[in-house]
Amino acid sequence: MSKRTLSGLDASFLYLETPEQPMHVASVCIYEVPARRKRSFVNDVRAHLQRRMHLAPLFGNVLAYAPYDLGHPHWEAAEHVDLDYHVQRITLAKPGSMRQLEAAVAKEHAKLMDRSRPLWQFTVFDGLEAGRIAFYGKVHHAALDGQGGVVLANAILDLSETPREVPPPRPRALPVKTDLKIGEMIGAAFSNTLAQYAKIVKSIPTVAGAVAQAAAPVLKKAASQRSLPVDFAPRTPFNVNISAQRVFSTASLPSDRLRSLAKTLGGSLNDGVLFVCASALRSYLKLHDALPKKTLVAAMPVSLREESNKELNNQASMVLAELGTHHGDAKKRWQAILTSTKKVKESLKSLKSVLPTDYPGLLAPLLVSRLNQTVASTKLLEKLPPVANVVISNVPGPQVPLYLSGARMMTFYPVSIIVHSIALNVTVQTYCGNVYFGVIACKKAVPDLAKFTDAMYAGFDELIALAEAHEALAREREAESLPLAAEVKAAKSPQPRAARAKTAVSARQSSAGEARASARKRAKTAS
Repeated sequence: MSKRTLSGLDASFLYLETPEQPMHVASVCIYEVPARRKRSFVNDVRAHLQRRMHLAPLFGNVLAYAPYDLGHPHWEAAEHVDLDYHVQRITLAKPGSMRQLEAAVAKEHAKLMDRSRPLWQFTVFDGLEAGRIAFYGKVHHAALDGQGGVVLANAILDLSETPREVPPPRPRALPVKTDLKIGEMIGAAFSNTLAQYAKIVKSIPTVAGAVAQAAAPVLKKAASQRSLPVDFAPRTPFNVNISAQRVFSTASLPSDRLRSLAKTLGGSLNDGVLFVCASALRSYLKLHDALPKKTLVAAMPVSLREESNKELNNQASMVLAELGTHHGDAKKRWQAILTSTKKVKESLKSLKSVLPTDYPGLLAPLLVSRLNQTVASTKLLEKLPPVANVVISNVPGPQVPLYLSGARMMTFYPVSIIVHSIALNVTVQTYCGNVYFGVIACKKAVPDLAKFTDAMYAGFDELIALAEAHEALAREREAESLPLAAEVKAAKSPQPRAARAKTAVSARQSSAGEARASARKRAKTAS
């Protein structure tokens, strides 16, 4: 296998990692396992992975570092992968509730990964209610992004209970240990850095033009209002330095229903997700008497990956969206979200193809790591205005059932990353007709996280009520327009004027009667 140097974005997840800030992403999926295979499932999974490891390079890749940390690390083939270490088993105590599973996942998610091994680990949880099994899989973010995770899942999962046959791995020789002199290795680091600088210089005109185009409306507005071009987020209980402890909670909603409600109101599924989250954030902060008068801001990862790109590395960037949480009126909150996401979409049109995902690696491991440690130890981010309050990420997933070693996947909850100053992350995965919310937080900052996920269902109810009111108003307007339509039709009809007038009056009376009946029915329902 040829060595592949990590991009600046990939390597950043290594440099930013500390015991308080692990940089791996994960998912926890509940499986329906045939009764005859429950005891052997862990060993079955190990054997299944052994046959599939060559389909995803990260299973056999291990990190190798530049001399004196002068440049970004690179991947090289591991001499051995210990599947007994990488696939472990934990049995939950009775009764094996969802809350117990969430607590166990939070505990596992807080643990740093061993960088001397390939950066992935799977845990099978048994002892769940109804005899089901949960599968928690985590991979370091340096190795893949959210979309890359979907590619990885496609490598190990199947579309039927019978695992598909895959071609065996090609025979390969053991990696050759190169004995480069230190001077040659340092020279390679410098050479790679110079190549990255050259790439940056070549892209400057394109990037500058796109940034100028996207920033022009913002700068123009700032100049007219004599304000700063950057509008910072308000401070909340989430904008603190995080501890090493985690808390995890879940929620799920029907995807077709959520998409339909959003479409009725002129939005997308992603807008619907943002509204549910915004409403839950508003409720949770009101409960703690900590709701700011200014709207909360969500940082949203966006994929820069082309559809045909099947690489597992990170190809993503981040945008900001206002959530309208300062509006008690659900309609105003919805409109604020639509306005904000529309601006995001317009800016991405010009920026998506030129946003950088790499930077020169010379001394980056030392500089970025030291800077990160300084920021954490001084709690600098708690003293600066926050850029965002929460991370909300929406990853589209398959809408057909998936299977792992013959077991059917029933749920798909993502588990992501929190960082200093943003102690709450909501990641959403669509799967098989449902939208699954996986919410991870710092236990110190958000000890009662379940109250937040419970509030998501109330937010969904708000969206239902908003869509129903919108449809009712549309029906009333349509009913009011019928008499006018009848008059226009009557005016064009060849029948005598008196008959046309009689027809129009009859239509107005009929419509008015229907409107009064509808009003009486609503009043009776309200009382």
